[in-house]
Amino acid sequence: MKPYRHTRITFTIGPATESEANLEAIIKAGANVVRLNMAHADHAWVRQIVERVRLVSKRMGVDLAIMMDVKGPEIRTGALKQSINLTVGQLVDVTGASDAKQDGDKVLITSNYPPIIRSVPVGGIVLIDNGLIQLRVLEQKGDRLCCKVEQPGSMGSRRHINLPGVKIELPALTDKDREDIKVGCEVGIDYYALSFVREESDVHSLRRLLLELHSKAQIIAKIEDQSAIEHLASIIDASDALMVARGDLGIEIPYETLPSVQRRAVAMSIAARKPVIVATHMLESMITNPVPTRAEVTDVSNAVLELADSVMLSGETTTGKHPIRCVEVMSKIAMATEQDLPKKLSEEQPNDTPKVKLLRSAASLAQDLGSTGIIAFTRNGDVPRSLSALRAVGCPIFAFSEDIQVHRRMGLLWGVTPFFIKFSPQADENITAALKHLRDGGHCKPGQVLVIVTNVILGPQVIDSIQLRAVPSLDDSKAK
Repeated sequence: MKPYRHTRITFTIGPATESEANLEAIIKAGANVVRLNMAHADHAWVRQIVERVRLVSKRMGVDLAIMMDVKGPEIRTGALKQSINLTVGQLVDVTGASDAKQDGDKVLITSNYPPIIRSVPVGGIVLIDNGLIQLRVLEQKGDRLCCKVEQPGSMGSRRHINLPGVKIELPALTDKDREDIKVGCEVGIDYYALSFVREESDVHSLRRLLLELHSKAQIIAKIEDQSAIEHLASIIDASDALMVARGDLGIEIPYETLPSVQRRAVAMSIAARKPVIVATHMLESMITNPVPTRAEVTDVSNAVLELADSVMLSGETTTGKHPIRCVEVMSKIAMATEQDLPKKLSEEQPNDTPKVKLLRSAASLAQDLGSTGIIAFTRNGDVPRSLSALRAVGCPIFAFSEDIQVHRRMGLLWGVTPFFIKFSPQADENITAALKHLRDGGHCKPGQVLVIVTNVILGPQVIDSIQLRAVPSLDDSKAK
């Protein structure tokens, strides 16, 4: 079997990667999923980019999954004509009303969030500009919070506000999000990443909208604040996948707890058989530098060791100087790290069904045979997803589907290589076609034995089965 990488790579498309030439290069480098960041995109661009990704993917014979990351509700400071320099110990007022009056010479910081006055208690924290500026609340007044600057800085216009530990009273989807999602459904987006998920009801809101729009796209819940951590189990249950979005999450919770939160989120997702992405700042220095820092190498490696389905690039591939190299570096780190992964299946769960137990047997057999591949046929993606969650190190999962959207979505799954074929009514014909496809594509060698997970029809019954089949030689094919 040719060298294989279990960990998937998600990249964010932007000016540095949106040309056809760079898309081809980044696919060759090993990218599996492309992310559209709707915080910096308009609808004309979305239509153009999705068409281009599909065109290049088809030409290269690799169908990338496309994720739309919707912006979600945000709390921001008001508009300023020029930046304000805030110093340690300075007293400032924060308000949720744009028409509030300045109190003497005291700086007034407006915001687009009226509940901020009652939401943040005395002693609470207001973080501005991704945590670069920190304010401590001294007093709640009728129309403002009286605060003291604890961490100084220069505050520009419309800066992002974080309120650690505060339950935010905002809808899961803004009007902009709804319009973006409608366009996404028109062009066939495969995944929607929902920002600032606080509880499972947020996921249900998006699910209802997708049903109204007749979309089969799946939902990735982004974990970005303390509320999401508190409701993590129910959020995972309600969603189709998880993203540990470490940017805002690292601001909203004590940064020293971030590694343990990441490990727990990844482990819980695997146990629930849901794919999980680790994102943000993975190769941040490579936005400008041609090589990563040693700390970044270790960070990517740790995500691989935790068995995350995918690691993600953001600014590195949107505006960075070395976008293709970033994917190459990430791929090299993942492949090297995977050599040290123990060949041990994920733990059996109380909710394992008989079907999952059968798949566990198939994965165990593949490892016992000397880390051979597993072939799975699917119409909805459930079998490859469950096989993927078993984390059978060294055993690539070759997943065949005749549903193009299911086929594309499987590109996010750990260890899964998806193939699009039209199924025959005869299971044996599908198995033979799959084996020849893998042989002709250089994925397997003639004579190699693979584990097959398929259905067998016995009279009126359809029975799940595990088979062993050898990849046919070219002579066998010619003889037939």
